[in-house]
Amino acid sequence: MSTPRDPLPGRHRELRQRSGPARLLAVHSRKIAIGVLCAAVLGAVGYGLAGNADPTPTATELAAARAAEADAASRDHSRLDATPSPSASATPSPSVSASPATTPRAQPPATAKPKPSVTRTAAAPTPSSCKGFSGNQLTACKLLPSFGFAYSQMSPLVKLWQHESGWNHKAENSGSGAYGIPQALPGSKMAKFGDDWKTNPATQIKWGLDYIKNRYSTPAGAWSHFQDVSWY
Repeated sequence: MSTPRDPLPGRHRELRQRSGPARLLAVHSRKIAIGVLCAAVLGAVGYGLAGNADPTPTATELAAARAAEADAASRDHSRLDATPSPSASATPSPSVSASPATTPRAQPPATAKPKPSVTRTAAAPTPSSCKGFSGNQLTACKLLPSFGFAYSQMSPLVKLWQHESGWNHKAENSGSGAYGIPQALPGSKMAKFGDDWKTNPATQIKWGLDYIKNRYSTPAGAWSHFQDVSWY
């Protein structure tokens, strides 16, 4: 049996004769060339597939798109139909309107009020029948007509009250308590004609003339009674 001949005896011998690094470089060069060729083939195939791809969307894609649009429309409709909850509106506080400042009116100048004029009553002229009297006796003489007595009653009246008090309006009987010109007992009786009965001779005389009129009719009757019993 014969040994098969090496088809490339000269090439193998050449390779065996090369050094180690040169052999590695040759082997790698072949691998690189094969890799480049494979990459080119794959790229061409991929480009062909991409060029032949149908741009028309499939039924599945169309259904998914329609479903998405329907869902979006439903959400928009729900937002439109949703009744907004009323927001709590703060109750406006009443505004305080400043009242317009009133312009003070000019006050008229104060005029001095006239003082009320005091009308002085002219003193009644002294009757001719009373000109012979003065002081408390003159006062009694002027009051006689107001009690219905004639001026002629002044003579017995002067005698009567001269014995009682000496015409002193402050005369007081320490024993009985009689007081004043007519010696009223008690003296407070004279308050009928005034609260100033202790100090005012006219008040005392008015009371005395009224007492005489009601009890003895006239000063002459009172004097006659006094002469009889020493009191009236």
